Amino acid sequence: MTHTTRTDRQIKHIRPSHPSQDGDGVKIKRLHDFEGGLDPFLMLDELGSDRPDDYIGGFPPHPHRGMQTLTYVIHGGLTHEDHLGHSSTIHAGDAQWMHTGRGMIHSEMPLTDSQGLHAFQLWINLPARDKLSTATYRDIRAQDMPRLEGQAAHLVALGGRWQNATASVDGPLDALAGNAGVADVRFESGTVSLTQLSDETLLVYTYSGTVKIGNQVVNTGHLAVLEEGDTLTLEADGKAGALLLRGTPHREPIAHYGPFVMNSRDELEAAMQAYRDGSLTD
Repeated sequence: MTHTTRTDRQIKHIRPSHPSQDGDGVKIKRLHDFEGGLDPFLMLDELGSDRPDDYIGGFPPHPHRGMQTLTYVIHGGLTHEDHLGHSSTIHAGDAQWMHTGRGMIHSEMPLTDSQGLHAFQLWINLPARDKLSTATYRDIRAQDMPRLEGQAAHLVALGGRWQNATASVDGPLDALAGNAGVADVRFESGTVSLTQLSDETLLVYTYSGTVKIGNQVVNTGHLAVLEEGDTLTLEADGKAGALLLRGTPHREPIAHYGPFVMNSRDELEAAMQAYRDGSLTD
């Protein structure tokens, strides 16, 4: 008889988010690594405030090339418009995915609800072969995201496959770069245990309350980078929320400047020149 040994994933290190701002003065918490330390992920921005002045300026039209963005709303909303003619608004629980490929010019303007605005934008790097691919865009509504139930907790799957000992769910975003998976875990006070998590990159970002992994606590606004393994148990003693990110590293050079992510300085220069001369989105 063959026995399968399961290894619980433990925390390698924890990174704090840092206050920053982007767009038209939008205040955010930011985590980023353009050196490959979170590969295939590049950056995670958290927008969260009940003060409209902190975010009302939004993100006026700006370009991107060479990466994907995934925007996910907890409270409030965001209205997206781009050069391809897409115009849509996402609200609490919804997400929007943008494959910038060769080039995308878009804007995102915030909306509020009774709890203000709370949202995330994740940058996922594209492999070299897809840097100049055709741009595309997709909205995902909350009702289209399946749930995986835990003990006084649940997981909402945005993309990728997520499973526990008895069930599995597939998030509707099935074209994330780096075979990425993204999920939102909400706790009342309980536990979520996941299996088949052997992805090389696995990250946990706590956005409310505190979440425990093994004997370590991940506080609000902190990102845990996990060791190798294939199972994960998350615990919370009270209300909490966390984003889970999983993926396969590209292991390629990263050249970054502003909204452009390429593989070399020459490619960055070409992207900036294309934006200046109007050919970025051709």
